[in-house]
Formats: sequence, C-alpha cells, structure tokens
Amino acid sequence: MKKVRAIVSGRVQGVWYRAHTREQAVALGIVGFVRNLPDGTVEIVAQGEDAQVDTMMDWARIGPRMAEVTEVRVREMAEDEEFDSFEVVP
Repeated sequence: MKKVRAIVSGRVQGVWYRAHTREQAVALGIVGFVRNLPDGTVEIVAQGEDAQVDTMMDWARIGPRMAEVTEVRVREMAEDEEFDSFEVVP
C-alpha cells in the first residue's frame, strides 16, 4: 500500500480536472480526495496499491483533455488516515 500527496500545477482549475481525477481514482480502486487550492493548483491525496497509485500519478501528469499540466510534485505520506472512498472536496 502507498499513500501520496500531489500538487498539480498548470491550467488545472475550471477544466473538470477534479471530476476526472475522481473517475480515474474510482476506476483504479484508489481512495482519498482531490481539491482546488487557493493558488490555482490542485491537491490530490491518493491511497491504494503501489501500482495503482503510480498509474494515478502518471495520469495526473496529463490530466483531462482541456487541462494543461505543467508540473506534478509528489511526496509519499504515512498511511495514518483511512479513507473509505475517493471524494472531490470543495
């Protein structure tokens, strides 16, 4: 199991990035959340099997069709919080 926090930069707000991130996470069996941050970036916290989380982070570097991702900063986290699902946080 792996848990990561990613900060996604670029044109990632207002292009359905969060909704598509949730779709990808659910398809991969990942739990956690995604939310917009005040500085225009998107935060993803993803927890699941190593390969699925890695696949999710590969997708995050591309994003949905209308997004223009310029950078994804990823760091592993301690698995100290349990999630039951993957949610879009307002």
